[in-house]
Formats: sequence, structure tokens, C-alpha cells
Amino acid sequence: MPHNQTIETSPVKTSLPANLNIDSDVGKAWSDSQIETLFSLPFNELMFQAQEVHRAHFPDGDVELATLISIKTGGCPEDCGYCPQAARYETDVKASKLLDVEEVLKAAKAAKEAGSNRFCMGAAWREPKDRDIEKVAAMIRGVKALGLETCATLGMLEVEQAEALKSAGLDFYNHNLDTSEDFYRSVIKTRDYQDRLDTISNVRAAGMSVCCGGIVGMGESRRQRAAFIARLANLKPYPESVPINHLVPVAGTPLADQPPMDPLEFVRTIAVARIAMPKARVRLSAGRQELGRSVQAMCFLAGANSIFYGEQLLTTGNPEAESDLRLLAELGLKTKQSCKAEVLV
Repeated sequence: MPHNQTIETSPVKTSLPANLNIDSDVGKAWSDSQIETLFSLPFNELMFQAQEVHRAHFPDGDVELATLISIKTGGCPEDCGYCPQAARYETDVKASKLLDVEEVLKAAKAAKEAGSNRFCMGAAWREPKDRDIEKVAAMIRGVKALGLETCATLGMLEVEQAEALKSAGLDFYNHNLDTSEDFYRSVIKTRDYQDRLDTISNVRAAGMSVCCGGIVGMGESRRQRAAFIARLANLKPYPESVPINHLVPVAGTPLADQPPMDPLEFVRTIAVARIAMPKARVRLSAGRQELGRSVQAMCFLAGANSIFYGEQLLTTGNPEAESDLRLLAELGLKTKQSCKAEVLV
């Protein structure tokens, strides 16, 4: 099976160290080496540990459905090596203006009718201007009025901007760490790692929940993946929502020719994230279509309990809604919206 690096191995361990409690409280400190220990467990043992944690903290076993819309596409000044929205790369993505509120609300209504309970709005900005915040705030108020949870990802935020979004009713702000700090410069040079941490701090200060994860399969080692998960888990508190993206190589970007990651290593990453952040919603994000049904099923077994739902994720494809519902039904999984009702049929 193809993969993008030689997986680093360590002596097989059949149990965790005595000082590691998989039912740890929120806020437990994790070292990089402890996370590496989780990665090195035999696959069945790791899956078992992840299931124990998952069942303890999500007894309903429900899957959250979130819909993501690009409210402003392309033209971004950043140089993120994975992103076709960067203006400096020659890709099929064309820059567009910010959508009108009416267009966004139309999409939000359709998402709600399709079963989504969270509506996420993404804009290809390095950082929004204050006039942009005012326009996005109007979108947030409209989406909230529909009874949906709201999330936005707009780039770096100052404290005052975060407070304005919170006042408009924003529930979650997404700002990913993307990868480990020591691998970060291999992918992004126009924004510092600390800039990302500062935005997360500003979001917390405004009283919003945090959606923060990253992308795996960009050429990082297992050790670097472990450091990435450890950094997320050691945020105080760790994110309520953790999107794990599987790299989708896009022609024209620096990572266009990156070999695919071993699918089982991706499943391991989901399981480790579940154990390290027991109360978080671990979301299968970009790259699900490439993983296929069987690997997605293993990810749910590993503790994933949120998906981006619908046909499009900003600029990359996503399994269609009917296909998602069919897979969840075949696995006997319930959605967050229907967790107190019948299993999907």
C-alpha cells in the first residue's frame, strides 16, 4: 500500500505506561513521547483503547454533520503549500468576491434541510479587515436565526474582531495549527506558528469555542504527527472540535506530487487524537473521498464522530450527502441531530 514515508517503528508495547490514563481529564498534559507510544501500539490494541475512550465520553455514539461553504474564494496572499486558493499558485481556483448574505443564508437553509447541525463559513484571507467582520457578522446572525450552530474560518484575528464575531452569535472559530511546529516551515513561510497560537488565544479570550486541527500526509514523519497531536492536546483547554484533514494534492501547488499517506496510518492518527482529546469532536474533513468507505468506517471505529457533509469543501470535492447517509446507516451510526431518535434508515 503506498505511503509517503518510511514509518518509524519502536518496540511493540501491548499496554500504555503506568502513568498514562486513557480516561484522563480534560487538560491532561501529554508529552510527544507519550503520543508516540500510542502510535506504536499494535493496531487492534490502539483501536480498542480509542473505543474505550470514545464510549466513555460519547455514549450516544452520534456523528455530527457539519456543512462548509466558501464565502470568499481564492486570491489569498499566503503560501500554504497545500492550498489552491493561494494567489501565487497556478490552479483552477479563480478568485471571487465575498458572497452576499442572501446567498449564504440560502446555502444554510439547504444544509439544515439536509440534516446538518453546524454551518461553517470560510474565507480565503490572511486576516479579515474590520469591514469584512461587519459583513460576516450579518451572515452569522442570519444563520443563527435558522437554528444552526455557526463556525467561521477567516484567517488571523485580533481580540476586538473575535469579540465582534462572538457578539454576532458565532459559536466556533476554526484556525488550524496545520502540523507540528518543526515541520511547519516546510509547508508555510508567510505566517508564523505563533501567529496561529495567538489567534486561538484571542478566540478563547472572546469566549468562543475553538475548532482546531490540521492536515496529515504532507510528508511529515510519525514523530512530527505525534508532536502535532500533542500540541493540540496541550492547548488549555484543548479544542472542542478537531478536524483531521487527509492531504488532497492539487495540481499547481507545491504538494501536488506528494505520495499518498498509508491509510492505516491515517486511522491511527484518528485513534490517537481521540485518546489524547477524549471530549473533542474529532472530524473527518478533506480527503474522505480518497479514503473510501472501508477506511472511513475504520475511522469511525477509531473515534471520529464528526464529518464535513455535502458536495464541496471550499475547493475540494467531498462525498455526496446521500452517500454519507447511506454509509452511516450501513454502519448503524446515528447523527447528532437524531441521536435521541431512531438509527438512520
